[in-house]
Amino acid sequence: MNKLRRAFLRCSFCRKPNSKVAKLIAGRRGYICDVCVASCNKILEATPPGFAGWETLTDEQILDALLPAERTVEAVRAVLQEHIDVLRKRGVSWEAIGRALQISRQAAWERFS
Repeated sequence: MNKLRRAFLRCSFCRKPNSKVAKLIAGRRGYICDVCVASCNKILEATPPGFAGWETLTDEQILDALLPAERTVEAVRAVLQEHIDVLRKRGVSWEAIGRALQISRQAAWERFS
C-alpha cells in the first residue's frame, strides 16, 4: 500500500508527479519539487536582505526576478483551481466558494468555471 501511495505523490505547486521530478520534499500539508524550490530560491536571491524597495534594484535584477515570480504565481493559481474543482465535484456551491474567497458568487464562477 505504501508503494501505491508513493505513486500518487506530486508537487503541491506545479502538480508534477514524483516520477517527473528529481526530488520531492514533504512538508506538513504538501510537497514541493526541486524545480519549484529552485524558482523560490531565484526569487529570494533577487530580493536583497532588508529589501529597500524595487526602485533600488537594477533593471537586470528585476528582469531576472520576472520568470521565477511568474512561475510561482502560475503554480499557486493551479493549486487554487484544483481546490475549486474538488469543491465543485463535491457539490459545494459557487455561493460558498465566493464567500470563502470574499468575492461574489458570480465573480467566483467567472474566474474558476
